[in-house]
Amino acid sequence: MNTNTITLNTVKEGQTAQVHDLLASGSMRRRLQDIGLIKGTKVECLQKSPAGDPIAYLIRGAVIALRSEDSANIVVECN
Repeated sequence: MNTNTITLNTVKEGQTAQVHDLLASGSMRRRLQDIGLIKGTKVECLQKSPAGDPIAYLIRGAVIALRSEDSANIVVECN
């Protein structure tokens, strides 16, 4: 990761980011791609649960909840 990239699970509520890379492999990588998480996709962090897991994101017009361990495998650039 370069200095302006972070993982999706560290994006703050209300902040938007753009997918830079997926670190996941196998079936989890395929699932993330299936919900639209490919390079260049804009993602907005809508809400974190009180415990911090899961986190709701707006991805291509759909609200998707991801576990922190899964969103930690998504490298993004913050806007």
